[in-house]
Amino acid sequence: MIFVTGGTGLVGSHVLLELIKNGHKCVALKRKTSTLNICKRVFNFYKSDQLFSKINWFDGDINNIPSLQRGMSNCDLIIHCAAVVSFNTKNKELIKKINIEGTANVVNVALSLGLKKMCYVSSIATLGKSVNNEFIDENSQFKFSSDVSFYAKSKYYAEQEVWRGSLEGLDVVIINPSVILGPGDWSKGSSQIFQKIYTGLKFYSPGSTGYVDVVDVSTASVKLLFSNIKNERFIINGINISYRKCFNKIAVAMGKSQATIKVTPLLKEIAWRIEAIKAFVFNTNPLLTRETANTAMKQKKFSSEKIINKLKFTFTDFDTTINKYSKWFIADLK
Repeated sequence: MIFVTGGTGLVGSHVLLELIKNGHKCVALKRKTSTLNICKRVFNFYKSDQLFSKINWFDGDINNIPSLQRGMSNCDLIIHCAAVVSFNTKNKELIKKINIEGTANVVNVALSLGLKKMCYVSSIATLGKSVNNEFIDENSQFKFSSDVSFYAKSKYYAEQEVWRGSLEGLDVVIINPSVILGPGDWSKGSSQIFQKIYTGLKFYSPGSTGYVDVVDVSTASVKLLFSNIKNERFIINGINISYRKCFNKIAVAMGKSQATIKVTPLLKEIAWRIEAIKAFVFNTNPLLTRETANTAMKQKKFSSEKIINKLKFTFTDFDTTINKYSKWFIADLK
């Protein structure tokens, strides 16, 4: 039996679908107040509505240890997807509570119950910076700086809890996905990219980064969980591409105008401040913050050679990813 956290979110929903399609039984943790809408829509998107009923939902919370103990009691494996993805400083305490303390709780309960193995869904945000435009790989070391968001720090500290678990007897694997694209709520996380472009994004930054299809993230998670690999990390990145090329591909797929104005250092400073004001006024999470604005100006490229070589892993074609999710978001508006 596999215990899955974050099953009501984008990655967790795809993990549940991947597990159930392959005949695995799973227990999915959710809070009593959580909605299952995203998960239901994901199963519907892949025409797998009939499989949704096979999910064994368990009401609990990763910050409620007794509920974790009850939920994990009959499980032997874990995929830990639950996290708060936010670059808004007002969410700092929530990020700390869920990403760091919640992960520590999951690890501690897994150790106390003698579970066998855990796959933790982390982020490329915990990896070091590129030196001389070289590829960032699994050996790149995280470094603290003023450009590092609290979200990135939280995922780094969460990873330390996972590595601690490995030293105390729990087999672990960590995956570090790049920017995840998938059919989720386009008002949250990386899916906001589609929303911004659909509503008319005129600016592009000169930087580049990595992107990956959420299906590849879920597939990699499950494959690594059931492999003999333990106590290692893997970058999950489908493509390295400039922000401009990525945004333009989405614009074309959504039938929208392409971004034509290049962001200068001055425009960057103005833009993230405007976003901060809008987020404060409308009580929303800004996609652009000081840290993300600075990151968007940099060239970053990530190597997936390790998982390709170890698992003969193949990634979804980027154009296929862009086209299928652009169509989904447009259809979802009707």
